[in-house]
Formats: sequence, structure tokens, C-alpha cells
Amino acid sequence: MNDVSQLTASFPLLEQLDDAGVKILSQAKRVDLPAGQVVFQQGNACHHFIIVTSGVVKVLGRNANGRELILYRIENQGTCVLTTSCLLGGEAYPAEGITETDVTAFLLPLSDFQRAMTDSSGLRQFIFDSYGERLAKLITLVQEIAFERIEKRLARYLIEHVGPGSVLLRSHQEIADELGTAREVISRQLKAFEQKEWVALGRNQVLFLNKGALRNTALDH
Repeated sequence: MNDVSQLTASFPLLEQLDDAGVKILSQAKRVDLPAGQVVFQQGNACHHFIIVTSGVVKVLGRNANGRELILYRIENQGTCVLTTSCLLGGEAYPAEGITETDVTAFLLPLSDFQRAMTDSSGLRQFIFDSYGERLAKLITLVQEIAFERIEKRLARYLIEHVGPGSVLLRSHQEIADELGTAREVISRQLKAFEQKEWVALGRNQVLFLNKGALRNTALDH
């Protein structure tokens, strides 16, 4: 299977792509990146449309004090909403992308991205469908940060990420980065959960003692 066939086979929307779209996609360059590789940095110019076919890229914002907020992840068979926005608007990246795992991706140069928008209805539809889906998730994150109590958000995060043996292996700082808040806020809330005997805290781990109480808090309206 050549690179274009591998790319189109990864996305149902690309399987029936028009001839113009196939020709444009043939210009995409395959890259294989190790975990921990910076894909793009805040302030960089955007020169390529990114399509991830395997692996995970973490996209995060960082303020002047160095505090991070994970905005979203480009998962297997995904595109980057910020990259699309920057290409459409001619803006620099407002965030940073780092591979969390080994990643295989395809990079479509800016000139071919622009051709896709004008010459291929199928590729244009794929770009906007991917953009709309991921933009909706980003808006949901903003709404959660702005309007939901940290107790509810933390409980939901714990339930969604608990591992084998009812243990979550994360530091307080890692959880804070995921939820867009300060480590002190997470530590204080986890301590409150521990006092209620919902969890037991260890070094870089949270042991679940009462998953039902956490689930009820996560679902509380």
C-alpha cells in the first residue's frame, strides 16, 4: 500500500475522494515521530495541514507564568483544529503540539491545502467536517472550565481515567494540566475526597475506595 492509499484507507470520508483530491493528497509527506517530539510551537508560522493516522499528539496552551492547559489531543485518524484555523486565517500557532506516543502523520503543504479548498469538494468537505467536530469539543472544554464546579470536573476525570485495580497513576500537577487549573486546587479537592473516604492518596497515584460516590458527583446536575 502506497502512502496515499494508506492515508485514504484511514479515513472513510477520503475513500471516495474525487480525482483532484487524490492528486492533492499525493503531495502529502509522511512523517514518523517519536514520543516527546515537538510538532509545532506557540508563535510558529503554520505551513502544513496535519493528518494523524496513528498515535497521539497533545495540544496545550501555556501562559506567561508557564502554567499549561491541555486543549485537546489529536488521536488516531485525526486532524488539528488549531492548524486548520491558522491555515485559514494566516495566523501563527497559539499553542504547542507534542507527541504523547510514537506518531505517524501526513503533512500537506500550505499551497496544496489552499488548492484543496478550491479544487476538491471532497477534500474540502473532509477538512471542514474534521474542523467542526474538533471545534465543538474545544468549545465544550471552555464551557466546562468556565461554568462547572471543580469537584464535578475532577470526579468525572477520575472516573474516565481510572486504570486497572481501581488506581489512577497521575501526579496532582498532571491532573491540574488536564483540567486547566492549579495544582493546589487539585490537591485540595483530592484531599477533600480522601476525607470523605472516596479515595486514598499515594505518591503520584489515586486509589478508588468509593467509585459510586465519585460517579454520582460526576453526574450531579
